[in-house]
Amino acid sequence: MAQTKDWRDPALPPADRVEALLEAMTLEEKLAQLGAFWPPASEEGGDGEVAPMEDAMKGGAKTLEEASVHGLGHITRAFGTQPVDPAAGAAALERMQRGIVERTRLGVPAIAHEECLTGFTTFGATVYPTSLAWAATFDPELIGRMAGRIGSDMRAVGVHQGLSPVMDVVRDHRWGRVEETMGEDPYLVGTVGSAYVRGLEESGVIATLKHFAGYSASRGARNHAPVPMGPREFADVILPPFEMAVRLGGARSVMNSYSDVDGLPAAADRELLTGVLREQWGFTGTVVSDYWSVAFLDMMHRVSPDRATSGALAMTAGIDVELPAADAYTRVIDKVVSGELDEAVVDTAVRRVLRQKAELGLLDAEPALAPPNPDVDLDGAGNRAVAAEIAEKSVVLLDNDGALPLDAADIALIGPTADEARTFLGCYSFPNHVLSRYGDNGNGIEIRSLLEAVRAEFPAASVAYEQGAPIREIDRGGIEAAVAAAAAAEVCVLAVGDLASLFGRGTSGEGCDAADLRLPGVQAELVEAVLATGTPTVLVVVSGRPYALGDFAERCAAVVQAFLPGEEGGQAIAGVLSGRINPSGHLPVGVPRIAGGGPGTYLAPPLGQYSEGVSNIDPTPLYPFGHGRSYTGFEYSDLRLSAQSIDGDGELLVSVCVTNTGERAGEDVVQLYLSDEVAEVTRPVRELVGYARVGLEAGATRRVTFRLHADRTSFTGRGGRRIVEPGVFTVAVGHSSLDLPLAERFRITGETRVIEGERVMTTGVDITDN
Repeated sequence: MAQTKDWRDPALPPADRVEALLEAMTLEEKLAQLGAFWPPASEEGGDGEVAPMEDAMKGGAKTLEEASVHGLGHITRAFGTQPVDPAAGAAALERMQRGIVERTRLGVPAIAHEECLTGFTTFGATVYPTSLAWAATFDPELIGRMAGRIGSDMRAVGVHQGLSPVMDVVRDHRWGRVEETMGEDPYLVGTVGSAYVRGLEESGVIATLKHFAGYSASRGARNHAPVPMGPREFADVILPPFEMAVRLGGARSVMNSYSDVDGLPAAADRELLTGVLREQWGFTGTVVSDYWSVAFLDMMHRVSPDRATSGALAMTAGIDVELPAADAYTRVIDKVVSGELDEAVVDTAVRRVLRQKAELGLLDAEPALAPPNPDVDLDGAGNRAVAAEIAEKSVVLLDNDGALPLDAADIALIGPTADEARTFLGCYSFPNHVLSRYGDNGNGIEIRSLLEAVRAEFPAASVAYEQGAPIREIDRGGIEAAVAAAAAAEVCVLAVGDLASLFGRGTSGEGCDAADLRLPGVQAELVEAVLATGTPTVLVVVSGRPYALGDFAERCAAVVQAFLPGEEGGQAIAGVLSGRINPSGHLPVGVPRIAGGGPGTYLAPPLGQYSEGVSNIDPTPLYPFGHGRSYTGFEYSDLRLSAQSIDGDGELLVSVCVTNTGERAGEDVVQLYLSDEVAEVTRPVRELVGYARVGLEAGATRRVTFRLHADRTSFTGRGGRRIVEPGVFTVAVGHSSLDLPLAERFRITGETRVIEGERVMTTGVDITDN
């Protein structure tokens, strides 16, 4: 008789351990591995739930003991639900894990997951800039370093999985969660997001891609709204960043989207969750449900008559773990017993969960339950230095008539984002996500407001402050005092924008969608009143989405954009104003001219561009995707192509010289765009296919060479297959999607090539001294 393998033996291959444990499990124990438990928040201090469905969905287990009778798959947000000291939180998580091990027959600990979109979402942890600010750096390596620090902090206190990054591509800037994305270009989202994934995974934390897929393209930019999108746009715009993060980033988890695309909810879409994700892309990790999305199949989408059927639909589609708590998946047991749901479907999901537990050491005879470093400083100097570097590189100088850098002895600092430090933080930062519900409880970390930062940056100047108007309320009572302060000053810095929160509490963030792209509240009236004084005005927009600035930007002395730049954001903006920092951020989203001219992104096909005389609405942005100015100048020259034609599986070298023509060192983002001159389906007028951040001393020149593979010209053709089509293409190099001084044409020869399986998804870059 063959000896039974011991699944606790770490010397055995993980697959063998998983099969041995699976064989030992009852059906109840298997289903327990596919659920989670969300520890309830204390009733003291908070004014509501973290999420609107949290209270409505409390029909399941009330205690950890109830939830883990047969074991437990995940522990949900042990740190991110209420303020808790990191060491105390780590100790509480360890107690939960030990309780699960001691009480259950098999003694398998749970995977602990947390949010980590702008850093580890817990009390006292570093709040980094938002994802939109990451993208504005055009610096994947820097974002990878940040993710490594986030992951290390999470592992130090016992967390195994992070629910980040958001790989959604912006399709409508009114959507509240624009701040959580990396912009409107799939290549930028894919490259920056993949770097984040690698950083998190290399730290030992499982990265979770979200929201798979289509969530950001909702009708009317409303959260949870249907997505009216065809399969070609879905394949060519929405899916590529996720594919890059799976194939190139090594992500081990994916979270489904709440949305339904063309009537099919993602949570019940087997073609998407299994066919595309696993069979086409080779993904072997776990798919976890966005919170309550399995229940939403019967509650909201109405594609299921009851919760048990919802569970069977989602599990069959490919969702392995139901979050945030066990509900639908605990109810499918009767369907399995009756044969309506094949137990093999359950086994498949359990294998994936157990495989990750084996990788994390949670199946060992003595699993590591104690947090490695519970006394870790979650906001140490190293973290803050990286947060500062991202903030500094993400600030975008949109316009400047010479007013910046500031050289003034008398400054009026006006506006609703001038003296509120939380305006620098994203909706999933702990201060905005949780602490905002606990009254005057501080931020848990040191954050300087812009007012404090400006006064520190300009110690010899007189800095007068007036709020002028609140961020969102219709209150004009402070405008008169603001006008008086501006009129009396040598220069005015006018700070406007957002305060992020969730579900209508803020002006940006989850569930904080906008009807149009006007500045919130009466902020536009404040801007107009200040400009009417005639005092040179520097407009500073601190926001989670781009706002329409066409009514007044041209009358400003300068315009600065910061996309919720994190805890070091005040110092970064002040440094740009003084000239201590040479701005180098570039726009990951276009800034619109008119509030209602969209929705639209630069990736529009010809009919999506301005057609003079055909429509009276001009969607051309005020500042286009990729735009960003500097205190020095950059000039491009000597564009070279290695060949005039390549075959359908070939590679083209595109090189250009970039010269710093100014008097100080600076960093430029060299951008490579592709135009397909004639295609069998409509294509974007141009799309980003490569970029490089280049540092140059004054007067220096360097050559940037892009390695452009023919696969980078591919698209989804008429037959629904990805193809490389022969024909003529234009490559253009420039400062933005609308500022392209150099262009050359090349041809792809041969027959149309169908791409099956993997393809070249990135454009290599070499930077050499000229």
